[in-house]
Amino acid sequence: MRSENTPFRGGPLDGRVLPILLGPTGHPPKWYEVPVPAHDGRPPTLYTYRREPAGYSKRLGLQRGWVYQYAPEGRERRELRWPWSRPSAPAAPPSKDAEPNG
Repeated sequence: MRSENTPFRGGPLDGRVLPILLGPTGHPPKWYEVPVPAHDGRPPTLYTYRREPAGYSKRLGLQRGWVYQYAPEGRERRELRWPWSRPSAPAAPPSKDAEPNG
């Protein structure tokens, strides 16, 4: 498998360059997670990094590679959207007419 030396920005791995395995498309994974075991009975820590473009060339605007940016909020969770699913409507507040008389 191929790997690419990818720099890290921010967080505990700031300034380091690590070899990251590439996927079948030739890109590194969108998220890189670093689990850190805890001592003294504390829960383990998980540092997350999001893949972002490293920059673009001036003349042709070609991408120069990837960089991992520290994401302190953690990994983004998103819902799967299937083409046959209806869009989810926001919850409407109950109307005044729906209240029971009593």
